[in-house]
Amino acid sequence: EDDFQFILCEGCQQESPNLKLLNCLHTLCLGCLSENKPIGQCPVCRMAIPQASGIPDMDNLLFTNLQARLKVFKKIVDGVDLFCDNCKKAGEFWCSECEEFLCTKCYEAHQRYLKKESHDAKRLMGIRAGSAKDFLEGTRRTRNFSCSNPNHKSHNVSIYCKKCCKPLCCSCALLDSQHAPFCDIHSETQRRREELSTMRQELKQKRSAFEATYEVLQDEATRLEQAQQEMRELIHERVEQLVRLIRQEEEELLGLVEAQQEQGRRELARELQRVEGVLQRMEAGERLVEKMNLYATEQEVMDMQPFIKDSLEELQRLQPAAAGDRAQPGDLAECRARLEAL
Repeated sequence: EDDFQFILCEGCQQESPNLKLLNCLHTLCLGCLSENKPIGQCPVCRMAIPQASGIPDMDNLLFTNLQARLKVFKKIVDGVDLFCDNCKKAGEFWCSECEEFLCTKCYEAHQRYLKKESHDAKRLMGIRAGSAKDFLEGTRRTRNFSCSNPNHKSHNVSIYCKKCCKPLCCSCALLDSQHAPFCDIHSETQRRREELSTMRQELKQKRSAFEATYEVLQDEATRLEQAQQEMRELIHERVEQLVRLIRQEEEELLGLVEAQQEQGRRELARELQRVEGVLQRMEAGERLVEKMNLYATEQEVMDMQPFIKDSLEELQRLQPAAAGDRAQPGDLAECRARLEAL
């Protein structure tokens, strides 16, 4: 279970059949998105949700399909209600292509009539002896593309049209002259996997720059608190020497320090929040691409890759602010000057 916590909603940490992929590459269920609608931001990294409804258009097909496949695996491991989907006898086999349980007799008929279709029905005992990852890998290999033409859903697809960016069956490719040029669908899927992997490596390198900026900001926040404490002590020490004659000046100085420190604190908090959000988006991007490479079917890669690519490209365009470009908050020069004069 620990290996697959990533398929849960990142807001409530619960399973959901309706998971949405945000532009920041975090995944939330409809419940969390509805609760967060008045804010209009991702509750994880606080990036704005562009849709007015608060519900992104992109479904996280990878996570929802993994949830469904893992439920089948759990059902097989638990051994409860495993009946043949054809005759309702005790199920002994599982065909990941048909997504059906089969008894021994139906399995023999299945193998005889579908031997040319390369359906790989496995014994339930063998599935129980393996791991969830083995089961997912087996079902991942058997998932085929469906033609983009709704009338050809049953046709095998092995062609990709670069012009309309859709998978096609042979009938569509031959009969519709508008489709060209073509390439092998598996080659296109592999190209998209490699493209996402390359972007993940580039993002990993850029992430180090943001991590360094985040550490610098944290150090500045600590320094700001220390400077405030030191100045308060110095003010109290000097003012106490003059007792009542300078109580009014003491109050003014303290007020000035508090105002400057509060302003600096707010500025640092905003910058820390922004950089933290970017880091969380980068982490989500790396994690999602990694899980795509491990578990995504080719259909899922084809459906989700353009969306993920756009989000990763947006992250790549971000640059961390250089230390010299930021104003130094908490400058106590005015306060020190008045103190010296006093």
